[in-house]
Amino acid sequence: MSDFDDWVGRSQATTDTLDCARSNALSVALGGEGTLQAGDALPLLHHWLYFWDVKPPAGLGQDGHPAKGGFLPPVPLPRRMWAGGRLTFHKPLLLGAQVTKTSTILSVNEKTGRTGTLVFVTVRHELDGGDGVAVSEEQDLVYREPAGASLPMPVAAPAPRAAWLEQVDPDPVLLFRYSALTMNGHRIHYDRPYAIGEEAYPGLVVHGPLQATLLIAIAERNLHAPITGFSFRGQQPAFDGVPLHVCGGPGEGGAEVWTQQGEAKNMVASVSTAALS
Repeated sequence: MSDFDDWVGRSQATTDTLDCARSNALSVALGGEGTLQAGDALPLLHHWLYFWDVKPPAGLGQDGHPAKGGFLPPVPLPRRMWAGGRLTFHKPLLLGAQVTKTSTILSVNEKTGRTGTLVFVTVRHELDGGDGVAVSEEQDLVYREPAGASLPMPVAAPAPRAAWLEQVDPDPVLLFRYSALTMNGHRIHYDRPYAIGEEAYPGLVVHGPLQATLLIAIAERNLHAPITGFSFRGQQPAFDGVPLHVCGGPGEGGAEVWTQQGEAKNMVASVSTAALS
């Protein structure tokens, strides 16, 4: 594996305007009303709908992602996914505002797992709406070797026991809409022949960020204090065609939440809240 030490510390800044239409579109796609207006607080994790990195056809890899190299290191492993992340919410971002996102590569680490060689890239993002950093985020990206044996499709099971419980149908329409709203060209989310034939999945893969958005939303609906932190980790992929349970309950200093298909947890997360006076 190549040495990517030269990429550590690289930084870039991009600017975008938080258009209400994009956040409202996701709200409606998830069953909400979509009535947000300029000046309202951007829903938590909806910042992932902005700062598109649109490349021309020649700038895309076979998987639909932007081709490797440029800001992120050209790791010579074919499969890449968003493994998890940690966020701190310092203040609200406001719809209609112009926001600058500054991204910095913190680390590039090679590891060996049960599926072979893995390369983890951690990137820090800081979002500033003009009055100081509003959101601090670290993203863990993982690059993996070619797929081996195909994963089995989860079997639908009764809803798990949880203090908070909602059910989502991650059908191809929802996955396509989320891909479009985030300008995520990764073909595993909308191209079934590619997902099955090239990456050995049993179906379309539910986006990790979409699951995280569902998790923070169920926490926000049930907690009675402002959310100040969110940490999440993907444990195994979720797929279309099987009900996805969004679960959680109160925990020390906030909440513990997770998504689940069948008997297995797909994503687990911790939510931190501010102390109320």
